[in-house]
Amino acid sequence: MTGGLHGVDLALVVLYLGMLLFLAWRRGRREDDATREYLLAGRTLTLPAFVATLVSTWYGGVLGVGEYSYQHGLSNWIALGGPYYLAGVIFAFLLAKRARESLLVTVPERLLRDHGPAVGTLGAALVFLNMLPAAYLLMLGVLARRAIGVSLEAGVVLAASFCFACVVGGGFRSVVRNNALQFVLMYGAFFVILPIALYKAGGFGAFATLPREQLSWDGGLGWQAIAVWYVIALQTLVEPSFYQRCYAAKSPRVARRGILWSVAFWVLFDALTTATGMITRVLVPELPHAIEAYPALADAILPPFLRGLFYVGLIATVMSTVESYLFVAATTLGFDIPRAWRLWRSQKEPEANTHALARRSTRWGLVLATLASLALALSTDSVVGLWKAIGSLITPALLLPLLGGFLPALRASSRLTLASMLLSSAVALAWMTPGWLGGTNPLGIEPIFPALAVSLLFHGPALLRALRSNRAS
Repeated sequence: MTGGLHGVDLALVVLYLGMLLFLAWRRGRREDDATREYLLAGRTLTLPAFVATLVSTWYGGVLGVGEYSYQHGLSNWIALGGPYYLAGVIFAFLLAKRARESLLVTVPERLLRDHGPAVGTLGAALVFLNMLPAAYLLMLGVLARRAIGVSLEAGVVLAASFCFACVVGGGFRSVVRNNALQFVLMYGAFFVILPIALYKAGGFGAFATLPREQLSWDGGLGWQAIAVWYVIALQTLVEPSFYQRCYAAKSPRVARRGILWSVAFWVLFDALTTATGMITRVLVPELPHAIEAYPALADAILPPFLRGLFYVGLIATVMSTVESYLFVAATTLGFDIPRAWRLWRSQKEPEANTHALARRSTRWGLVLATLASLALALSTDSVVGLWKAIGSLITPALLLPLLGGFLPALRASSRLTLASMLLSSAVALAWMTPGWLGGTNPLGIEPIFPALAVSLLFHGPALLRALRSNRAS
């Protein structure tokens, strides 16, 4: 831990945080009186706004990327980059148009409409868990520790409180406005530090001094450790922030093109972050905590003002995801759970929430989501480990049930869908437990694989029937 930022660097961070609060609350006061406005910005996202909010939201794990690229080098691009590009392109061509044309508001609403309150409620619970930004709060806690010298725990609490304040003042439109600013800052940060780091290291030849595994395709981890990320990346196909932005897009064309442009921007950002993580290994070797790779590099090589700009960029990159995820988690509790509950009671499709009710219940959901995220963030010290655990638990449970809503050939009955969600989650959880207790996964297999196999057992017959029907016709 360092003594923290001082002078002009700290002033830049304070200025940025003040701008976020201003934008969030200014937007909150201007909102129209409509539920769709509060939750989806009136379905008016243009292409630039769509790209800015999706790119910044989906790349909040910048310190996790630093942790991985510092430890495993070039394989960061293969393990944490490539799978998500592929999944993003699949989403663009397979789901983006269908999602926008569905005129839905949330992911659990799709499950509720297709399978009723039991599946809808379980789906909402899984989405809520998936959207808790615990890993990102942990990253903000690390940044606060280095920036102002507080403990990690205090930094996480401060970060959660500030993000709560930014989100509670307005709806989705204020999140999009903040994301646009954060999009500019995240790219600016790495365009500042990477050229300076390369100069300090003696140019591109410095990469050749890294250990051999740093330059290998798998980072010395083996094929299964890489392959698991290609399966976890299927989480993109059930990612609520993707669907939320498609639902909010001005048109289906904007949704599809927006995702494709976003993939291009992610490729560029991964080039910057991977190279920066690897050159950090050259300039700042033997870091005790790899998650601190990027801020440690900034502290080592950047002069005042530029160091402050870089910290602002890191904070912006992480905070964009925290704000977006908190809002989706709050919407799940405030919009989806009440709808499922009313359907349980009346056995008929509930009327849409009034604006006042949706806003009030979403704000209470925001309180609970913030507290739950805090508890989870304070229980772990590895961002990458947290991503892996949640992805392995949630993706198998939601993937096929949600895809079945847009691709009827994959849609099983409501009872089978409920069983697949429950059992695949249970298998993933049971498979992970030995690792949490200090042992290894059964048979040395990653938990996501048996969990997906369970889900396929329930949804496979529906797909086979659809294939036989197509051949017959």
